Amino acid sequence: MAYTHIDCFSGPGGICTGMHAAGFETKVAIEFIKSCCDTYTANHPEVHVIHSDIRDVKEMDILPYIPKEGVDLVTSGMPCETFSTAGNTSRSFYDDRQFLFREGIRIAEIAKAKMILFENVPAITTKTVEKSSKTLIVDVLKKELEEAGYVNHKEYILSAEQFGVPQKRKRYFVLACKDPKWELKEPQADEGEIVTVEEALAGLPNVIPNSNEEAVKYNGEDSDYSKKMKDLKFWKREEFSNKLTYQMPMRHRACTLERFSLLNQGESLKDLFIRYDGEEREELQKRRVLPKKMFIKRNYRLILNQPSPTVTSHCLDEFVHPVYNRALTVRECARLQSFPDSYNFCGGPYLTPHLHNAIQDKYEQIGDAVPPLLAYAWGNCINKILTGYLEGGK
Repeated sequence: MAYTHIDCFSGPGGICTGMHAAGFETKVAIEFIKSCCDTYTANHPEVHVIHSDIRDVKEMDILPYIPKEGVDLVTSGMPCETFSTAGNTSRSFYDDRQFLFREGIRIAEIAKAKMILFENVPAITTKTVEKSSKTLIVDVLKKELEEAGYVNHKEYILSAEQFGVPQKRKRYFVLACKDPKWELKEPQADEGEIVTVEEALAGLPNVIPNSNEEAVKYNGEDSDYSKKMKDLKFWKREEFSNKLTYQMPMRHRACTLERFSLLNQGESLKDLFIRYDGEEREELQKRRVLPKKMFIKRNYRLILNQPSPTVTSHCLDEFVHPVYNRALTVRECARLQSFPDSYNFCGGPYLTPHLHNAIQDKYEQIGDAVPPLLAYAWGNCINKILTGYLEGGK
């Protein structure tokens, strides 16, 4: 019998995809962004997806879709904007979003969940409830877990590349349950070698910027990783197709293409500002090869023999292909996040300006998701814990 799961702040389905591969049966997903809901439903049609602000979700919205005795697991990857260190001012945000973890606890109580798994950026561990306060958000989280009966909890910081994801992405987790006797554990790191960008992108053909010509056939190359991304049986997605999708080139100005050509692997826009100064920089800026302002996290050319840096919702602007002078395609970003090739990012526009939180384009959906292979590792780990204690193993 499959263990059951509710997916809070579900995004486009990264956690569900990994949990499904690990044998979990997701019953309900809750997500505010419509484009993410559309993508989720297209890939997980068996799940009841609630398109709503989670604060408005009531018992009647959940109980008809879950077992009467409750579910085994609730996952909650609440928004990380107020905890991230990515922006200059992001750490100064103090608003109600930083307490959205309470909604994950509330949903778990409604659903009588045996376990809860919280996910966020590691910087949440140093964020205080108010600017002048010494009380940490994570201390409030743990206190309110205990008040809800989840007295047994442990914290972990895991790095995605240790679990087969071709990406240096650290994440903070809290795993909690009600029974103090249960021994909680984190997933064990994959003993295989770290997956590189070259292995991640294997089989994906080049596309020419501004050509508007999408590649629809693999180039015949493969790696163990690319084979896994196409393995419908592993992902339990046999009803889906492995036809190559979303290998569509971006449009780039001639000056942007020239900028890309100046980058070596491992270099970014910041390095170009260091390399070119004085009149040489002014001339490049005059021709718009370099912008007037330096953006530290922009136009980083990936290194073939290393994992990617963290894929974010700004991945289109942040990354340059390791070999070709262009940004990454949607499918290439999905590979770096470990989404299977059968995954259909059908929700929302291809691209949209970063102006409206209620709309996410395909790149943003991918960048904000939990890597499915990291979720898969957690799914296997939690599966063993539940089996050990619920089925007489301990």
